[in-house]
Amino acid sequence: MKKIGFVIPWYGDKIPGGAEADLRGLCKQMVKRGVELEILTTCVKEFSADWGTDYYKPGSYEEGGLKIQRFSVRERNKAAFDCVNYKLLHGQKRLSGEDEKIYINEMVNSPDLYEYIREHKDEYSVFAFIPYMFGTTYFGMQECAKKAVIIPCFHDESYAYLRCFRRVYPKAAGMAFHAKPERRLAERLYDLRNVLLLDAGSGMDVDLTFDKERFCKKYKIEEPFILYAGRKDAGKNIDTLINYFREYKKRHDSGRFSGLKLVLLGGGNVTIPSGMGKEILDLGYVPVQDKYDACGAAAFLCQPSRNESFSLVIMESWLCKRPVLVSEDCAVTKNFVQESNGGLYFKNYFDFEKTTDYLLEHEDIARQMGKNGGDYVKENFAWDIVVDKYLKFFSEISRKSGS
Repeated sequence: MKKIGFVIPWYGDKIPGGAEADLRGLCKQMVKRGVELEILTTCVKEFSADWGTDYYKPGSYEEGGLKIQRFSVRERNKAAFDCVNYKLLHGQKRLSGEDEKIYINEMVNSPDLYEYIREHKDEYSVFAFIPYMFGTTYFGMQECAKKAVIIPCFHDESYAYLRCFRRVYPKAAGMAFHAKPERRLAERLYDLRNVLLLDAGSGMDVDLTFDKERFCKKYKIEEPFILYAGRKDAGKNIDTLINYFREYKKRHDSGRFSGLKLVLLGGGNVTIPSGMGKEILDLGYVPVQDKYDACGAAAFLCQPSRNESFSLVIMESWLCKRPVLVSEDCAVTKNFVQESNGGLYFKNYFDFEKTTDYLLEHEDIARQMGKNGGDYVKENFAWDIVVDKYLKFFSEISRKSGS
């Protein structure tokens, strides 16, 4: 094969986001296999930066052993975009044609990147675009549709229903999914009869080490605790977890597990309810080894998010031999739990209470769930397995396109 181009709106070796980390890991693993590849991206620093302003200078870079080409972004009408995006954020699934045009044209876009793909596409076997909702994917893949693979990171959210995406993305040569429910959603929303599909999963370093006593000693935690690890914002449904935990503590103010705590790891701001400062411990960002130690020390990890296309932290909890509790409303994480028998799920507060009680009271079963989950990760998401899937898939796309 010729080289592979991975296209993403922004890239940095330390950007923590899910799609960014997934791409970074996949590329580094492929380079270890001797695969020639480049990351094609914009000059924007990261998701939270100004999408219409260059942070980096355009040109070629090397970072973390990967070749990167950065392209200037054009100015955008942020106010117009924000007005349309507000509707989508609040669940409006049908927009006018004009609103859809504003959405896709006034988000992050790089005409220089699209021109590069158009003029240099014969130098590449495949272009892989991640994730689906940005201009770099929408416009970029149209310049090389017969060589385009979309790694969409779909959620069942308003953005996925936009007619512009539903018209264009079935023209891609292939799509690769992180989980079976994501693929089922895509097949429900898009006509993918002529698109080659792959259930790829997401690669993991499966040889994690952890020391639960080290974590408890370092952070002075003696009582059992529920762990939350990830971005602390409303989109991750963390407020529900905090409210449910507060109610649980009110209803369990005595007994064996009355000292139960909730430990939060990760960036973002969250309001700790009055009087709960000693019960809910927000440790913020911690070193990655401390995160693994926390996973191993926790009674269980709770992932309350309703919208996930994968969940690295669930896999990390399982690799650290602890079970997970997930939202019944998230098809992806619920499917992982069901396939692995690695935890439980909840729909409402009373489910949360019962499942928490069960995991705390049945230590042997909780331990077995953690082991089940770890075995599931190693069998499905070890890097060698995932990279083999992608390389076979890309070879098929390349063969069909005649490159």
